Amino acid sequence: MLKVFYCVLSRDITLALRRRTDVLTTLFFFIIVVSLFPLGVGSEREQLRMLGPGVVWVAALLASMLALERLFAADYDDGTLEQLLLTGQPLALLVLGKVVAHWLLTGLPLVLIAPLVAMQYHLSGTAIWVMMAALALGTPVLSLIGAIGAALTLGLRGGGILLSLLILPLYVPVLVYGAGAVSVSAIEIADTQPYFYLLSAFLMGSALLAPLAAAAALRISLE
Repeated sequence: MLKVFYCVLSRDITLALRRRTDVLTTLFFFIIVVSLFPLGVGSEREQLRMLGPGVVWVAALLASMLALERLFAADYDDGTLEQLLLTGQPLALLVLGKVVAHWLLTGLPLVLIAPLVAMQYHLSGTAIWVMMAALALGTPVLSLIGAIGAALTLGLRGGGILLSLLILPLYVPVLVYGAGAVSVSAIEIADTQPYFYLLSAFLMGSALLAPLAAAAALRISLE
């Protein structure tokens, strides 16, 4: 099973690297949104310090959604997805491999680039580390939840709009607690541990349940 998981993971990463524009689009979208916001609200330090965590998290959320529609679309179009269903391997494991590949290509770059964009908001060193840790816990949850929406809207006309309507409400708790952890660390008024406990709980719950739900949705979409 681990060999099958690794094969799906390496295959998706290899195919994505052949279409580097898709990967770079997500990263550049995140950088542009975060960089343009200070130009619109001004350069006051305290104001930027308060708004920065929310802006970074909203930008990360929207950036992660850009590639969700393509998570299963290419395999659906060329028939690969049907072949995966016939392999006899647990479909949830194959879905998990594709989700991990999606996060490595879209979520991990956002975590790594976050310190550079956070400097525009005059965040302290502690707040930047908290932001990276929160994004490292939160962005996999976005990919896992997004996989359910991508499976449900697979093959539908206007699926991108429907996908956004389905998953955005589910993203709200991750957005609230992710941005909240950075906010309290920036102004040093509370402990960040409860936020990380909740983000960790979201990650464990979604890692267990989201692949199963996405696999069931894929079977429905292919019928």
